[in-house]
Amino acid sequence: MKERTEVPAGLWEKCNACAAMVYRKEVEANLGVCPECAYHRRIDARTRVKQLTDPDSFEEFLSDLSSTDPLKFKDRMPYRERIRAQKKATGEHEAVLVGKAYIRGRPVILGVMNPAFIMASMGSVVGEKVTTAIERATEENLPFVMVTSSGGARMQEGMVSLVQMSKTSAALARLDDAGGLCIIVATDPTTAGVAASFASLGDVILAEPGAMMGFAGPRVIKNTIRAELPEGFQTAEFMLEKGFVDRIVPRAQLGREIARIIDYCGK
Repeated sequence: MKERTEVPAGLWEKCNACAAMVYRKEVEANLGVCPECAYHRRIDARTRVKQLTDPDSFEEFLSDLSSTDPLKFKDRMPYRERIRAQKKATGEHEAVLVGKAYIRGRPVILGVMNPAFIMASMGSVVGEKVTTAIERATEENLPFVMVTSSGGARMQEGMVSLVQMSKTSAALARLDDAGGLCIIVATDPTTAGVAASFASLGDVILAEPGAMMGFAGPRVIKNTIRAELPEGFQTAEFMLEKGFVDRIVPRAQLGREIARIIDYCGK
């Protein structure tokens, strides 16, 4: 553990995984990965784009789309107010960024989910942006790279959100029919409706170390079926062992690995 006597205490923070005190700037320089235990922290979509793509190469589209309130939904607060609060907190209109970019010099259509925005839940706008990105990849004959990190379908939009599962899946089927390439990068967490739709349909599925992956969470499953779950259940490592994930790739190596896959597939 690093000594912290020469810097102000506010520049240090505790790692949620190993409880070590780590220097915040060192964590940032390490792409949000703990230098002590290699725990991969969740990062917002803009940070992910900056880390993954070539400098100044990301050209965003559909940036102004924003959710409406088709069900007039209210839980602890009205859905419209929740959306406004999330926009203010994150500076984003919705829970996914899509655009054209370059990764190690390879042109791609890129989608990145933002766990800071209602846990990157998928409503109508997220589904529309992901679908449009897939269609752009099909039209331009470019690889489609999707970084997933989501709590699933957005309950505030009910059936409208669930329809996005089939909508995005159908778009990926058309991409596949056209001979396109889809690379999924599953990060923590990739669950529920997103895991059950486009996140599981990649030609290649990569995952970050320790990422939670699956449909229902382990606590929900345990409380529902009253059964002891295997150790490490729903981690990326467990999914790799069972054949759902093709490769686990540390964050610092993702760009290089994606570029290698694109070259290997001739895209």
